[in-house]
Amino acid sequence: MAKGTHDFTPNDRNQSVLINVNGDIVPRADAVVSVFDSGFMLGDGVWEGLRVHKGRIAFLDAHMDRLWEGAKAIDMDVGISCATMVKRLYDTLTANGMDGDTDGVHIRLMVTRGIRSTPYQDPRVVISDATIVIIPEYKDPLPVMIESGVTLFTVHVRRGDPAVQDPKLNSHSKLNCITACIQAAKAGANEALMLDPQGFVATCNSTHFFIVRKGEVWTSTGDYCLGGITRRNVIEICRENDIPVFEKNFSLTDVYGADEAFITGTFAGVVPATEVDGRVLTKGRGPMVERLQELYKARIEKDIAS
Repeated sequence: MAKGTHDFTPNDRNQSVLINVNGDIVPRADAVVSVFDSGFMLGDGVWEGLRVHKGRIAFLDAHMDRLWEGAKAIDMDVGISCATMVKRLYDTLTANGMDGDTDGVHIRLMVTRGIRSTPYQDPRVVISDATIVIIPEYKDPLPVMIESGVTLFTVHVRRGDPAVQDPKLNSHSKLNCITACIQAAKAGANEALMLDPQGFVATCNSTHFFIVRKGEVWTSTGDYCLGGITRRNVIEICRENDIPVFEKNFSLTDVYGADEAFITGTFAGVVPATEVDGRVLTKGRGPMVERLQELYKARIEKDIAS
C-alpha cells in the first residue's frame, strides 16, 4: 500500500536533474533561494504541479490560467509573460533530456513574491522580482495505488471559509492541508478526507474526492476546494460519455454507503479510494473507476496531440 497519494518509487536519476531558478538551469545541489525569499519566509506565492506525457506537458493552458489567476488574486506580478514561462518549462525538460517521448516526469513550478528586505509580511518590503523555480523529477505513481487504491480518514481539520483563507488559491501556505495530512497519516490512512464548515464532504488534503452511487458520480460543490484541473476533466468526461455527474453537497453517510469512491489529481490521475474511515467500499478498482481511468488516459492523449 502506498504511504500517500503522491508516493512513488525512488529514482536515482533525480539526484542529477537540473533545476531552473529564475531562468538559470543549475545542478540540483546548487538550486537555492535566499532565506529572505517570500516563499521560504511566509509561504507567499503560488504553484502548479504539471505532468509530462510523451515529452509534452498535459493540460498546460489550464495550469497556466490557474497560476496567473492565483498570482493576480494575491496582487503578485509574475514578472514574465506566459509564453516565456512555457519556454522556461520546456527548456528545463530539454536540458534534462526529458523531452521527446519521455513519460513519468512530474514538474513542480513555484512562483513567490520575491526577496524581502527584512522578515515582515508587508509586500512593500519586497526588493526583487518574483522568484520562479522549476523542478522536474522522474516520478511515476505506484502501480499498486492505481490498481488497489488508497485509504482515507476523515479529519477534524476543516476546509476554511473563503474570508479566512480561500481554499481556491493554490498558494504556498498549505499548513491547513499539512495538518490534515498528518492526522490522516497518524490514523494509518493514505490521505485526509476534509469536510467544509457545514460538515459536508469537501475534498482531500492534496486531491479531489468523488463517490459513485447507483451509476451516478458525485463530487462536492467545489465551494471549498481548489479548482482542480483533473477534477474538471473528469466531470467533463462524465458529461461527454452520458455518465450522470453531480456537483452537490453530500455527507459522510452518503460516502459510507457508496458503491465506489475515487480521488483525482495531476500526479496520479484517477485513483480508487477503497476504504474511508474503516468502511471498505471496494476491493481495488470498481467498474466506474476503471472506466474513468481509461477515459482520462484518452483525454490526456487528445490534449498532448492538439
